Amino acid sequence: MRRGIAHYVSTGYGGASTMSRRLGSISTTARSLSRALDPSNADPGLDRALLQGKSADEVIDAVVEAARPQDGTQDAEASREAIRNALSDLLRDHADVDLLNLNDQQREFVIERYAAHDVYRRFSLDVGKHLVDNAPNATIGLARLKQARNYIRQTIAESFRRLRDAGQPMTTTNVRATVAHALADSLAVFEGYLA
Repeated sequence: MRRGIAHYVSTGYGGASTMSRRLGSISTTARSLSRALDPSNADPGLDRALLQGKSADEVIDAVVEAARPQDGTQDAEASREAIRNALSDLLRDHADVDLLNLNDQQREFVIERYAAHDVYRRFSLDVGKHLVDNAPNATIGLARLKQARNYIRQTIAESFRRLRDAGQPMTTTNVRATVAHALADSLAVFEGYLA
């Protein structure tokens, strides 16, 4: 599985630096997501007053629309689904969280998970069908996709941890650069498995 992801990065995209540029929209969307989730930011795309008392699903839909409006592309749809998944992960881990009033750690968690989900969604769009079709059966194919998702998520989480440990915390002002750096680091790890 690691070898397959390494080939995906090195052969499918011509290396980590090329793929990092291709995934540049992830860091741009991460910045928009961070701004939408920041309770001190008066984002015109997210009217917090109108969302008071709404269900979690309605708030998530509003955050998704504010952070990544629809444009009909597969990349946009992958990003929108990744945002939904990241916010759902937060709700699963912290059922009592107020999505309209997240603290810094909760926003970092959502951004990190968003990046991991988005990278996996794009991987799945590119090679997911091939993985399932070439497996001995559908169960094994889906298990391989799950392994790939977990590996991608863990590697990206480790890249964010290394940045925090190096004294580079994520803030609303540097989120784009932080996510871009974490993705570049993760892609180098993926590609490095072939070395």
